[in-house]
Amino acid sequence: MKSDRAVDSGLEGVVVAESALSRVDGEGGRLIIRGHEVGELAEQASFEDTCALLWRGDPPGSAPRDGIAGLIGRAREHAFERLDTLGGGLARPDGMDALRAGIAQLAFEEEEDPVVEAATLAGATAVFAAAWARAQAGAAPIAPDPHASHAADYLRMATGEAPPVAARALQRYLVTVADHGMNASTFAARVVTSTGSDMVSAITAAIGALKGPLHGGAPGPVLDMLDAVGSEGGARAFLERELARGARIMGMGHRIYRVRDPRAAVLEGAVRLLSPEGADRARLRIARDVEAAALSLLRERYPGRRLEANVEFYTAVLLDAVGLDRSLFSPTFAVGRVAGWCGHVLEQRQRGRLIRPKLRYVGPVPGLAA
Repeated sequence: MKSDRAVDSGLEGVVVAESALSRVDGEGGRLIIRGHEVGELAEQASFEDTCALLWRGDPPGSAPRDGIAGLIGRAREHAFERLDTLGGGLARPDGMDALRAGIAQLAFEEEEDPVVEAATLAGATAVFAAAWARAQAGAAPIAPDPHASHAADYLRMATGEAPPVAARALQRYLVTVADHGMNASTFAARVVTSTGSDMVSAITAAIGALKGPLHGGAPGPVLDMLDAVGSEGGARAFLERELARGARIMGMGHRIYRVRDPRAAVLEGAVRLLSPEGADRARLRIARDVEAAALSLLRERYPGRRLEANVEFYTAVLLDAVGLDRSLFSPTFAVGRVAGWCGHVLEQRQRGRLIRPKLRYVGPVPGLAA
């Protein structure tokens, strides 16, 4: 047992719960979601399948077609009906602020089925994020189609169209980011749940944590970097200038992974689905050039550290390619991650206790000499 003198800043390496939802192997570069490698799950499962897997343990493809998918489809309809009650929430300039405000207004009856609660939150997250994007563009919100896939409906509600190949690529993204161990937003959701609070409060807290730039805010800057490289030419020269002025190379390095983030490979493959030629493939080529140059430079500059591509690197390429504005990147992350947040809320209710770590006081104490 550690003494009170030991302090783990940021709780790094401290195990605070056991979970059957996801395993993050930082050394081996693997992400396992409830017994499934993330790459295989993204190729074979829909977002709705992934929700059923995380919330109930249903193997992909085993749930009835009108089960979880039906719940989430109806939830999108109900969330759309609530848009007029959100007041000025959708007018907020930051999409995460708007999403947090919208989700915070939801409420459930005490006897509500927890899976229905989770489906309601998943549907509402997509509708509120898409409606915010439309409002920012000066356009009216688009009503959901409860029979469409969640990925396709979200893309259509946000952009006005959902080509099948783009919807499939976006679905791979939503599945890939659905859960990732005890990250900051998931921890926030579990802490709130551990107090006995409701699911809406837990997800609202998770959205607040995700808004922070140290957790979910890098895909947009990655795209800015790729734009700059594409216009100036020469990935290595550009990155050398960035490092010389003390800037970070966005999308490189991860708090846990010591090898390439396995989700980066999944999303890189999803981009290849979109277009064998043209702008999407050109952007992918630039991204690969930047990744290779960054990897080489970082190994030269920091030989003792392993800084490789993380999920945000190819997130930027994929979300841009399917037609989402970069201002919608963080809300879209929430559209996928809400599946995992809800899964952790359900698990914390069943397995957990009040999360109450210690704090070391370092301030003055009356009566003691300075």
